[in-house]
Amino acid sequence: MEFIDTHTHPADEAFRGEEQECIRRAVNAGVRRMLVADIDSKERETAFSLTRANPGVLFPMLGLYPGSVEADWKDELDAVATHDRSGVVAVGEIGLDYHWSTEYREQQKEAFRIQLELASQWNLPVNIHLRDATEDFFEVMEDCRHLHLRGNLHAFSGSAETFERLRRLGEWSVGIGGVVTFRNASLAVTVTRIPLECILLETDAPYLAPTPLRGSRNESANIPLIAAKVAEIKGTDVETVAAVTTSNAIKLFRL
Repeated sequence: MEFIDTHTHPADEAFRGEEQECIRRAVNAGVRRMLVADIDSKERETAFSLTRANPGVLFPMLGLYPGSVEADWKDELDAVATHDRSGVVAVGEIGLDYHWSTEYREQQKEAFRIQLELASQWNLPVNIHLRDATEDFFEVMEDCRHLHLRGNLHAFSGSAETFERLRRLGEWSVGIGGVVTFRNASLAVTVTRIPLECILLETDAPYLAPTPLRGSRNESANIPLIAAKVAEIKGTDVETVAAVTTSNAIKLFRL
């Protein structure tokens, strides 16, 4: 079986000094490819160095995370726009996040819009982070419908209705991670209504470790645990989940 982790952060300080060990564990677990999410200029060069050191295994994204939109957001966006795009498979992670603060709400929306336009210019999919900003997200996406974008909502934890609303905008996927394994998680019910052909697997490592590892540092090697839960929910086998989600990722990100 082959899996693809479509959203991970191996450059995070939680992995400092253990990056290669974690990558090796993932590959040994069948996670042959991992997509590295970009946050901002503070972490970017470390992330890109890792992808260059692991060709064919790690693939970089490029983008400004909404939580990093602060007073210097225009400079950060300039850094994204002028960065070397060699090997970049998506613009991400970008989006909206009002969970901790709405101080930069309008700036987040503008940064999101600009990066959607960049994705269109570069003919790349987008990897979207969305938290507590659903209506503003759909407002921006409707305004950008003419760009004919493609991509996925990462760490999806929304309702089936949110997924259906997203699909009205085009061929969009959702990233399913460790949350689906949590006891009493409403996401498990939602996944019953999402076609497997619209699902990508992800860890968001080092965050959101799946059960029974909840609370520990997450790693890409844990993707099979997530796949097993999706298989259980869908009433199929892990081999099918691996094959379909891997095919979905290859198609979306042109791997």
